[in-house]
Amino acid sequence: MANQLKITLKRSVAHRIPEQRKVVKELGLGRINSSVVKPDNAAIRGAVIKIAHLVEVEEA
Repeated sequence: MANQLKITLKRSVAHRIPEQRKVVKELGLGRINSSVVKPDNAAIRGAVIKIAHLVEVEEA
């Protein structure tokens, strides 16, 4: 089975640039402390890098 990443939104997206807000929404994160489990692949890692200052990532 492929590795999974648990991504948790730790900071608000209010007053962030629109691209960062879009990435957060596309990952399926809504409110602070909401979490999603996504496959560990290059596309997801690229998205996480763009919003690394807003999220916490751990292996699931």
